[in-house]
Amino acid sequence: MSEPHATVPLAAKKPVVREFHGRKFVDDYEWLRDKDAPETISYLEAENAYLAANTSLLNEMTGNIYEEIKSRVKETDMSVPVRAGDWWYYGRTEEGKSYGLSCRLRLDEGSDPWTPLTIPETGRPEGEQVILDLNELAEGHDFLALGASSVTTSGRYLAYSVDTEGDERFDLFVKDLETGELLDDRLTGIFYGATWAGEEYLFYQRVDDAWRPDTVWRHRIGTPEEQDVLVYREEDERYTVGVGGTRSEKFLIIESASKITSETSVCLVEGVEEGFELLWPREPGIEYSVDHAVVAGEDRWIVTHNATGPDFAVGECAVGELPPLRELTELVAHEPGTRIEGVDTYENQIVLGYRKGAIGRIAVMPLDKTRGFGEFSEIPFSEDLYSAGIGGNPEWDAPVLRLSFTSFTQPAQVLDYEVATGAMTVLKEQEVRGGYDPEEYTAYRLWPQAADGTQIPVSVVHRKDLDTSRAQPALLYAYGAYESSTDPGFSISRLSLLDRGMMFVVAHVRGGGEMGRGWYDEGKLLNKKNTFTDFIDVADDLIDRGLTSPEMLVAEGGSAGGMLMGAVANMAPEKFRGIQAVVPFVDSLTSMLMPELPLTVTEWDEWGDPFHDPEVYDYMASYSGYENVAKQNYPDILAITSLNDTRVLYVEPAKWIAKLRETATGGQFLLKTAMSAGHGGVSGRYEKWRETAFEYAWTVNKATGRTA
Repeated sequence: MSEPHATVPLAAKKPVVREFHGRKFVDDYEWLRDKDAPETISYLEAENAYLAANTSLLNEMTGNIYEEIKSRVKETDMSVPVRAGDWWYYGRTEEGKSYGLSCRLRLDEGSDPWTPLTIPETGRPEGEQVILDLNELAEGHDFLALGASSVTTSGRYLAYSVDTEGDERFDLFVKDLETGELLDDRLTGIFYGATWAGEEYLFYQRVDDAWRPDTVWRHRIGTPEEQDVLVYREEDERYTVGVGGTRSEKFLIIESASKITSETSVCLVEGVEEGFELLWPREPGIEYSVDHAVVAGEDRWIVTHNATGPDFAVGECAVGELPPLRELTELVAHEPGTRIEGVDTYENQIVLGYRKGAIGRIAVMPLDKTRGFGEFSEIPFSEDLYSAGIGGNPEWDAPVLRLSFTSFTQPAQVLDYEVATGAMTVLKEQEVRGGYDPEEYTAYRLWPQAADGTQIPVSVVHRKDLDTSRAQPALLYAYGAYESSTDPGFSISRLSLLDRGMMFVVAHVRGGGEMGRGWYDEGKLLNKKNTFTDFIDVADDLIDRGLTSPEMLVAEGGSAGGMLMGAVANMAPEKFRGIQAVVPFVDSLTSMLMPELPLTVTEWDEWGDPFHDPEVYDYMASYSGYENVAKQNYPDILAITSLNDTRVLYVEPAKWIAKLRETATGGQFLLKTAMSAGHGGVSGRYEKWRETAFEYAWTVNKATGRTA
């Protein structure tokens, strides 16, 4: 017999009555928002006990999947070394340790600085220096996350920051890598990241009470935190700020951006005390970003912007000579449906990232020291469904580009691309222990049609020997927000689903970025319901094709994708056997009516502002997962959250599950709360594998009925 689920007498809890724009909503579970109240903690702990009792039949399969993941992962492993200055930097993992180690080796005199260093993957090479061991930092803590890890160009100082609560507020330390000692410098409660300006200054961000990064500060090494200098403050609550440096190490850049508008300020690294200069002032709806290049001996700004069209273009101008954005010299013209995502600049080339046909692509333009700009040429890859990106290229004068490549069936690869010749060298491929043959799996695209005629890209992955002439169990996943794309990628843990006869399906619904800025715009604000109906239309298409059935279909989404799960549960509960919602944004209207909460005001450009606009209020009220729980049969639902999550507060899924139990019929509604974790869940790779194993066991059980 299962444990009773959590109950707190509602008579002892006064309902909260919300009134906006003449509309009234009675919220019986808002009392759960008090995170420090003993009743709240007791409630969440009781829910965890209820979940454990009601999922005990999954313990064997959870253990099996965990062991499968663990057995397939090369636990003692290392990354391909990356050169920066006079050092090769790399990461290392060791069997039995939950966290990684950051290491380096000095560049040998006379060696080729562009031929990747080969290091034994077991044992530590002579001369290796461990600059940061996260296992040591995690001792005594249930949670650990790294927010910054940045070494000065000389290689002497390391700035790193850690969060041990899960609330994404970090403490920063500075380590002298020559002595191994920590300096007295310590910055507390800062945001992600840290940027060096030489060896004398560090730039970093702080957040306001609503957890909005709103200020940039300058810290001088060797001085107390109280003497740090505020160099930039963003007063507009819709905007967040970030700071970074150009690869050339000549400029520092501060970008202030809302969801739809941005502006950039710059300063010379050699003149940080003189302050930052604004480039182009913000213009509503105009976004731009800059990078620095030297072309024919002249400093130039390479500018990615949407001033000439929503899918962005790339222009350039001389540093110090700033024509209007619409009058920049054009390098890449705006082309509808080809979404320019940004540029990376080097001494001898510019790399362009863009998205076309729902696939991210890379092109390279050589820079001639006398003639200047060349032409962009796309780097070809062999698969149709793939992900490729730039990574691990800190050196300004690099003649090669370090690339990453993966697909749904291809384990991740690290490659070197020689710009001058186009030669591609595979430096490392993710090893799958126990044997893995990509020929045993298949991935392909479907293009079902939404009710309004829009074609939706859908990715399908399964074993080749799966009999798709009849309905099979399937997991349907989607995100669908913030112009974020769910790109093809290999997953060792996913093999435990596929090898149990399940299909993995990704619905690239509107609200994401797979098909350009228009795809995003059609799934946000007063178009948000397209995200939900697209997902339902994809489920219908899979069922109509005979690939699966409602009795074997499980839906999954997390964070903003959890909002999707809440809406779909209300709109089409009969189409799914189970719904898994991870840190789900299911009480979205309540959150968007509370400007004091983290992220709320900055999110108004994504969801709309129901606080001031009654039309937005009514629209959000019509789809919000929590408000629309109805007296109808629901599938089984598993909600997963973290007590210290700053982005989507634990109270949202807690209230949602409570209301489902009160109102709905049919399904079993479970809540799992990690009591020492944040938005990304638990930390440590073994802990994450156990969490994944449990989630997959639940999914497999719902889709197949299996318990092992």
